[in-house]
Amino acid sequence: MNAPCPGASRLGSALVFATLTGASGAAFADAERLETELRSLFGGYGSVEIGEVSSAMIRSRVTAKDFVFESEEGERLLIDSYEVSGNYDSPDEVTLKGVRIEDGLTELMLMSAERIVLGKPSRAVFPLDDSLAADEVQIGSLAIDGIVIDMASEIAEDFFHGTPFNRSQGRMTIEQIRGQSLAHDGIGMLEISGVAGSGEDLDEFGSGSFTLASLRFEGLTGLDVDGEEQLDSLILRDFAVESDQLVGSLSLLDVDGDFSDGEGGVRLEDFYMDLARMIEMAPEDERTELRMASNVLTDGTGELRLDATFLGSWKEGSEHSVLISDSRIELHDALRLMLDINLPVVLPNGVEPADVFADSDWLEAATLLGGDFRLSISNEGIFGRLATLGAAMEGVTESQYIEQARTQAQGFGMMFGPQVQSILMGLVELLDGSAEELEINVTLPPESNMATYTTDPLGLPDKLSMKVETR
Repeated sequence: MNAPCPGASRLGSALVFATLTGASGAAFADAERLETELRSLFGGYGSVEIGEVSSAMIRSRVTAKDFVFESEEGERLLIDSYEVSGNYDSPDEVTLKGVRIEDGLTELMLMSAERIVLGKPSRAVFPLDDSLAADEVQIGSLAIDGIVIDMASEIAEDFFHGTPFNRSQGRMTIEQIRGQSLAHDGIGMLEISGVAGSGEDLDEFGSGSFTLASLRFEGLTGLDVDGEEQLDSLILRDFAVESDQLVGSLSLLDVDGDFSDGEGGVRLEDFYMDLARMIEMAPEDERTELRMASNVLTDGTGELRLDATFLGSWKEGSEHSVLISDSRIELHDALRLMLDINLPVVLPNGVEPADVFADSDWLEAATLLGGDFRLSISNEGIFGRLATLGAAMEGVTESQYIEQARTQAQGFGMMFGPQVQSILMGLVELLDGSAEELEINVTLPPESNMATYTTDPLGLPDKLSMKVETR
C-alpha cells in the first residue's frame, strides 16, 4: 500500500477549510440580512426587538427568535421564531412559529397562529410597504395551523371585510388553512377547515355561534382586474349557525365553475332551517304571518329542508353545439321542480360554449336551431296547504276558493290564449288534488334568436309549440 502524500493531505484540508469558512461567511451574511429586513419590516412605525439570530450551515437555515414589534398605536406583534430554509434569495421554506398580535395596553390577544409555513416564497421577508411590485409577491404553498381571532379587532375587520363577520364582537378559531400557488392575480387552491366561532352582532346572523367543517376553492383567477374574477370550483361542507336571527345548516355547497371540460353547475345538499325557533325569536307582531308561511312550507313541522341541483353541459357537433341544462329543486314535504333544457345553437365566431355558461349575454348573439324545454311541477303537499290558507284568508270554504281560482284561470285564458289557460288550469288541478304533477313541454321553432322572444313577450305563446299534461 502506498503511503499518503503529505501535499495532498494539506491540499484537502485547505479545501475543506475554505469550504467551511465560505459557507460560514454566507450563513453569517444571511443572518445579518434576515435581522436587517425584519427590523425594517414595519418602516419605522414603532420599535423592534429581536432576541437572537443564528444560522445552521449544514441545513442552510437561518433563524430569528423572540421577535417583538411595538406599534405606535399600541399593538404588539410577537413571533417566537422566524426561520428561512434554503437559499436566502430563493427560499425553500419560511416558517413562523408562535405568532401573536396583542393589545399593548391590556395584553389581550387579538390574533394568533401556532405555525405559518410559506413554501417556495419569492422572498424571505415580504415588506409591508409598496416597495415590491405586485407580481413579485408569490407563494408556492401555504400552511397555517391553530388560528385564533378576536373578531372585534381592527385586524379582523380587515380580514373579514365584505363578510357577515365584519365589525362583529366575538371569537373565531380555525384549525388550519392550506393553499397552493398564491399570487396577486390568482390562487391555485385555498382550503380553510375546522372553523368555529361565537359572538354578538354577526350582521344578519345576529348573536350566536357557528361552525364550518371546510371551505375549499380552486382556480381563482382575474383578481387583479375588477369584474374579471373567475372561479373553477368551490366546495363548502357542513356549515351550521345557531343565533337569535338564524338557525340552520347546510351539508354541501358544490360550485363547478370550470366549463372547459364540457359541464359545470351548482349542487346544494340538505339545506335546513329551523323556522319554528326563528319565529319564536321574531317580534311578536310578526309571528302570526310567519307561522302561516311556515305551516305552508313545512306542513306544521317548522323544519324547512331543501336540496337543489343546477347543472349545465354541452355537446359539440361539426356545425352546431347543443347546450343542455338539468335543474332540480326539492322542498321536502312541499314541492319538487324539474327543468330540462335542450338547446341546439350556432354560436358567433370565436365564442365557445363555455363562454355562454360564464356569461349568458353571449346567448343573445346565438342562432337557436329549435330545441325544447320541459318543466315538471310535482305536488308534495304544498298546493293543498295553499288552498287551505287561501280559503281561510278570504273567509270562504276550500271548494269555493278553488272554484274562484278556476274562474280566474279561465279568464286569463281568454286574455292570453289557450296555452296560458292550460297551464293555469293545470295549477288549479294541483290545488284541488285531482292531479299530483303538472308537466309543460315547450318546443322552439326551427330557427330563432333571443330577440324573437324578448321583443314581444305577450306574443310568446304563439311562437312556441306547447304541450301541457297533468297526472
